[in-house]
Amino acid sequence: MPEVWLFLIAAMTLTLAPGPDNIYVLTRGITQGRKAGLVSALGFSSGLMFHTMLAVLGFAALIKASPLAYSLLRYAGAGYLIYIGVRTLRSHSAIHLQGNAEPMQLSRIYWQSVIANMLNPKVTLFFIAFLPQFVNAGAGHIPAQMLLLAVVFIAQALAIFSLVALFSGMVGAFFQRKKSAATTMNRLAGCAFIGLGIRIALPQ
Repeated sequence: MPEVWLFLIAAMTLTLAPGPDNIYVLTRGITQGRKAGLVSALGFSSGLMFHTMLAVLGFAALIKASPLAYSLLRYAGAGYLIYIGVRTLRSHSAIHLQGNAEPMQLSRIYWQSVIANMLNPKVTLFFIAFLPQFVNAGAGHIPAQMLLLAVVFIAQALAIFSLVALFSGMVGAFFQRKKSAATTMNRLAGCAFIGLGIRIALPQ
């Protein structure tokens, strides 16, 4: 079985770190109400299914074709996670909430969110690097393990994005008062991913 609880902690750390998706949800919730924020949260989470299929099918084929390629991917993934961690630690971007976002129909907000997520190659690359690190290759059923991890990731992302939407006014006011909150979250996420990358790179 994959290391689900460790994976869940890492996934939540990533999702909570200020980024384009949750800032968009926050902005929609503040400017157009909770319903618009919830719809955008659902859209971004739906888009993750596309990246899930790419990661699951691609990794399963790689495992079947070459154990050496699997090992190389694990080390490449570890390096990529460390790279993400360093970039996150060095990021000093603040959260800027646009209070004049143009009103949209809920269906348009949903599909805009889905497409924006699907067309982000960084999400696909992250899934390919991130999910395999928690797979137990010796236990078999690799696609099933990765699918389980992907479902956990999507579920926690939807839950966190929805909470951001529901409490968008409160969250927005907090970030306006606490300008250092985004930096703190970035540092926590950066340390988490560097630690995870080192753990994967070390001999088992």
